Amino acid sequence: MTTLPESLTSADFQPYLNQFFHISLEGQETPYALVLVEIKDLGPAPTGQARQPFSLLFQNPDPKHYLLQRIYCLEHAQAGTLELFLVPVGPDRSGMLYEAIFA
Repeated sequence: MTTLPESLTSADFQPYLNQFFHISLEGQETPYALVLVEIKDLGPAPTGQARQPFSLLFQNPDPKHYLLQRIYCLEHAQAGTLELFLVPVGPDRSGMLYEAIFA
């Protein structure tokens, strides 16, 4: 999936639902792990656009650490690498949640 985010659709992420994505952070020996826990379509495509907006929800299973809002390079063994703007949306009972929106 080493492709431009503008060309991706929610269907491109379906094979990776409930799988780990990793982020290598400077100064951290072990990559930061996130699980893709939800893929949600956000309504019809706006007029003049081919892609339907969608969101991805990732969860960090380690509640002791969290990421700041910014662009991160996510890596997945089969999907490859992808730069996404992640926004922390708050904790749930299993860890911190992060969202990426594709408009």
